Amino acid sequence: MSTTETWTIGKLLTWTTEYLKKSGSQSPRLDTEVLLAHARSCQRIELYTAFAEEPDEEVKAAFREMVRRRAEGTPVAYLVGHKEFYSATFEVNTDVLIPRPETEHLVVEALDRAKQMVEQRGAATTLRIADVGTGSGVVAITLAKQFADCRVTAVDISQAALEVARRNAAQHELGEDRIEFILGDLLSACEPQQQFDLILSNPPYVSESEYDHLPRTVRDFEPKQALVAGPDGSELIAKLIDQSFRCLAAAGYLIFELSPRLAESLVALTSGQWAGPWVTKDLAGLARVATLQKIG
Repeated sequence: MSTTETWTIGKLLTWTTEYLKKSGSQSPRLDTEVLLAHARSCQRIELYTAFAEEPDEEVKAAFREMVRRRAEGTPVAYLVGHKEFYSATFEVNTDVLIPRPETEHLVVEALDRAKQMVEQRGAATTLRIADVGTGSGVVAITLAKQFADCRVTAVDISQAALEVARRNAAQHELGEDRIEFILGDLLSACEPQQQFDLILSNPPYVSESEYDHLPRTVRDFEPKQALVAGPDGSELIAKLIDQSFRCLAAAGYLIFELSPRLAESLVALTSGQWAGPWVTKDLAGLARVATLQKIG
């Protein structure tokens, strides 16, 4: 990108889209629009009413730097510092995974089960929900926003991730009376007497061998601790299932995201203590979310 040419908004969009396409981006036009809008401090739609305008040097310099880093593989969400999830915007950085659309299936399933429980118990019910491995807090915060009759405990093993989640909760005007943040390994830090109606999780479920074959935008930039579970990939899910049985109230639900590869092994992990599993498929038709209900 020559600095001596006249680079209008339209020309920047066209040239950069082609450049990022050659660099391996799967969504070069969208990436370009998001980065240019961020550099220009405007909405993406505003770019289309400013095609003939030439941004000032500060904007072009910021845009060039982000494009360079994007071409090297840095995810767009880390470059702009935020990501949309369930029609809301959340802060993200390299301390947390970037929220995926697939995780919205987890939220939808959780909301459906929560509504069923309140209908069965009565309108005065306040559900106790745990979000295990909360990361940026998108699941915990979305549940708290969409379902007023709940109190959420958000747990993560990473202090840095919890700080991101706390900032996101504050941004969405959710105080400690709605979401409590706890540092811990899965449910081990929760009080023994604490019982939840719903336990939700998007746990690490990538195997060590799978990790080596992930796209470089994931492998080289997102936190490995939030991705890799162990040699098989099911290690943390098995641990979560075991801990959840002790921490769930009677007839409570455990709802978690998983790799389609692990779906067939769920029955062996759940023995006779659970009803289910009920499996929800994502838009690609792949098993993505598992739901278990505690018996007794």
